[in-house]
Amino acid sequence: MYMDFPSRKNTGELEIAAKFYNAMPTGVAISKNGRLFINFPKWGDDVTYSVVELVDEKEIPYPNEEMNRYDSTNPINTFLSVQALFIDHLDRLWVLDTGAPFFNVPNKEAAKLVSIDLKTNKILNTYSFSEKVLLDTTYLNDMRFDWNRGDKGTAFITDSSVSGPGAIILLDLESGQSRRVLDGVKSTAVDETILPKVEGKPLRNLDSDGNISSFHVAVDGIELSPDKKTLYFCSLVGRYLYSIETDLLFSNFTDEYLESKVEALVEKGSSDGLIMSVNGTLYAGDYEHNSIVAINEDGQLETVLQNDLVLWPDSMTIGQDGYLYVTANQVHRQPGFNGGIDKREKPYLLLKINIGETPSY
Repeated sequence: MYMDFPSRKNTGELEIAAKFYNAMPTGVAISKNGRLFINFPKWGDDVTYSVVELVDEKEIPYPNEEMNRYDSTNPINTFLSVQALFIDHLDRLWVLDTGAPFFNVPNKEAAKLVSIDLKTNKILNTYSFSEKVLLDTTYLNDMRFDWNRGDKGTAFITDSSVSGPGAIILLDLESGQSRRVLDGVKSTAVDETILPKVEGKPLRNLDSDGNISSFHVAVDGIELSPDKKTLYFCSLVGRYLYSIETDLLFSNFTDEYLESKVEALVEKGSSDGLIMSVNGTLYAGDYEHNSIVAINEDGQLETVLQNDLVLWPDSMTIGQDGYLYVTANQVHRQPGFNGGIDKREKPYLLLKINIGETPSY
């Protein structure tokens, strides 16, 4: 049974960091010196630029305008539909391009992971995926990194498919080789036993003809412990936080065996993104309750923020300023959930709260 947890409702700690009046944002990342980056996926809105830097309240295409103008003759070098951002310990911006506007079959030449040097604003590396990894049902959603695994590190990427198996994708940043693990198992799948409710309404697909279907999004949020020994993950349609020892994913174990080693840690609520502080506190959104929860290393959970402005907490990041930043983008108010009626009310928001902690890279 899902429980409500102690909260500090409308504490006054919440601040609005930015407002967005055009396309809805998802990903957010902040550099060591406070540069803020946002991305906008192509889910139906008119997306001018896929990735922007926020400068004096203006959205500046990043790393340049050319890369933000998708070119079907040059898909590997232009953004098609970006879902997530991440800035690492070396101040490199990582951009995850789904290659799948509207959650369609991904364009195999456009789906990619791109790293950009924030000092020079130049592309460093671009990684693509084989057809064995990037399925016709794949939706690349979020990413984290272990810099000590492999010569150049390893990326952990969620496949949050809406019609196929969920999985964790492991990408070796030296060789560029990738593979799927926990592929199609229970912990990376949609939890069919729940029906999320947001703003008091069941979250289901409802088209303009009145056709109703279940909302399916597989494993979405992902995070690594500060020592990189534990991987945390959760499905968008699901309320449990799962974990597994990272080393197990790099052995020749079957997915079924790996699933037997997955732990259901805590019933945290229905979450989109996850973020970890350097102290080992895991923060997760709870989109059913317009809130953000904190989970300590012992699995104890506390609601640190509940506010009516937190309309679908999506992606999160932590800055060196001690603030947690989160995009609130009203996913549940899109036409596809409301009989073809767009109930979103602009602006979408980038919110921040002072947590007094710094990021774990």
